[in-house]
Amino acid sequence: MTFLYSVDQDTATPTKYTAGPWGNDLQHGGAPTALISWAAERLVPREPMQVVRITVDLLRPVPIAPLKIRAEVVREGRKIQLCAVTLLHEDVVVVRATVLKIRRVELELPPTAVEEKIALPGPEAGELADIPNENPNAFIRGLTLSVVQGQFRAPGPAAIWFRVERPLFAGQAPTPLQRAAMIADFCNGVSTVLEFRSWTFINGDLTISLARLPVGDWILLDAQSWLGDHGAGIAFAKLGDSRGYFGRAIQSLVIEPRAGKPG
Repeated sequence: MTFLYSVDQDTATPTKYTAGPWGNDLQHGGAPTALISWAAERLVPREPMQVVRITVDLLRPVPIAPLKIRAEVVREGRKIQLCAVTLLHEDVVVVRATVLKIRRVELELPPTAVEEKIALPGPEAGELADIPNENPNAFIRGLTLSVVQGQFRAPGPAAIWFRVERPLFAGQAPTPLQRAAMIADFCNGVSTVLEFRSWTFINGDLTISLARLPVGDWILLDAQSWLGDHGAGIAFAKLGDSRGYFGRAIQSLVIEPRAGKPG
């Protein structure tokens, strides 16, 4: 199996390819975030709408085990739809999310409403990140990374293009929203200012804000991290594609030294 989940009614069963860097039995945050985006897409609004925000609270580590999906419309209006999506393991909530949609209309905008272009090189000009096979993060091996600024897994800001190679479900290409959801959770990994071998910087949440959905196969994370001095920080990124920047992502980080390492 080379997909992330199989779904039977309201239960999603993850495959080993959802594993993140924190252990082979725990999912990478990008996997359940993509699952949440899928659940929200299935809640069809009365009017044509587009997703403009996904806010995910990672209440507990997400195990590689069956997850029950609860999805409902909290507010249905002419201009917005607010959805709530909850993932549970053995009746315990592990992830809680809200997804906001705004009505979709064609507008003729004035010349001042210019989309910001990307000055960084495109993915074809970058250096492909080397992802070792022994890396416990199986999720990342379902992506191709092209580094155009900084380095991957080295301290400092970086800009990396991502391309999704592994679908959410067997035989179904991921939607643009699902691809953005998979990739946005890499803010802390792309922009870390700490050595991965000595520190952990797990995110407790993720908010993705979208002016529009991405186009094309590649999505850019132009990312930074800011750390406080009492164990918290934020990682954030501008999201871009071949057309320009289309969104932002931000995470709240829990900073801790690894066991046996000095704090």
